[in-house]
Amino acid sequence: MSFFPGKDPLPGDAFACDAIEHLIIPRSTDLGGFSVRRALPTAKRRLVGPFIFFDRMGPAILKAGEALDVRPHPHIGLSTVTYLFDGEIRHRDSLGTEMVINPGDLNLMTAGRGIVHSERTPENLRGHPLSISGLQTWLALPDAKEEIDPAFAHTEKHEMPSIDVDGAKGRVVIGSFEGLTSPVAVFSDTLYVDLSLQPGARFPFSAAHEERAIYVLSGSLTVAGDNFPADQLLVFRPGDNITLEAGPEGCHMMLFGGAALSSKRYIWWNFVSSSKERIEKAKEEWRTGRFDIVPGDEEEFIPLPEG
Repeated sequence: MSFFPGKDPLPGDAFACDAIEHLIIPRSTDLGGFSVRRALPTAKRRLVGPFIFFDRMGPAILKAGEALDVRPHPHIGLSTVTYLFDGEIRHRDSLGTEMVINPGDLNLMTAGRGIVHSERTPENLRGHPLSISGLQTWLALPDAKEEIDPAFAHTEKHEMPSIDVDGAKGRVVIGSFEGLTSPVAVFSDTLYVDLSLQPGARFPFSAAHEERAIYVLSGSLTVAGDNFPADQLLVFRPGDNITLEAGPEGCHMMLFGGAALSSKRYIWWNFVSSSKERIEKAKEEWRTGRFDIVPGDEEEFIPLPEG
């Protein structure tokens, strides 16, 4: 998905739980049909593991005649991760890829030295009310991988290992968790888990990964006696094993994190890099039309923002 024009998240209220390093309240942006809540980056927390960008799309119903139309736009230095709970999106990119993503599937697009893509509602769904709900996240690439060749990978939900135990259900989307390992290949230690707990159910969240966070999608979550409602991001301190407990309405959440990067990352529009100079170069390349085109979607593009 494109770098939506989201507002900066806000720090959360004070809390008692010592295991939580930051509580982040995403700010919602209305994009004319559906809302996007941005949880990362923030002024106080730029990354959690390799995750440098975290947007919650919807849930929403687009009216008949409305559609998702993210025009072709560029990326460098990152992998985009698109994961849907509802709806369908057609992905096209400058590699010639064309793929419709369905709920529970994963699109992983690695930009490396540069890629262009678009994401739109499939033609066969237009003209009817459309539901849309999902997550758009970006993984910053390690120093040695920032300029690799671009690539695209699609993984269907049945390929991901399932969690189904003691009131907990979900899937390991990326990485290893509770003895289960996803087949999705990434470039650094990464955790991405879709987890639902029945009302009152408890589940361990070990300190196996260096950096960890949870985005509460629906319901509420209790950690060490503190309760957190939907659309809050909890960033945990390293080294503490945690027990997650669902509230009386249950809880749907996304667990994510991984190993910290070895150097600082800069982010501007759709560009991520360890070098400010590389971002300036990418700006000029997009401004002067030196990125590749998207076959099948050549007529439109998103201009370089001013400033």
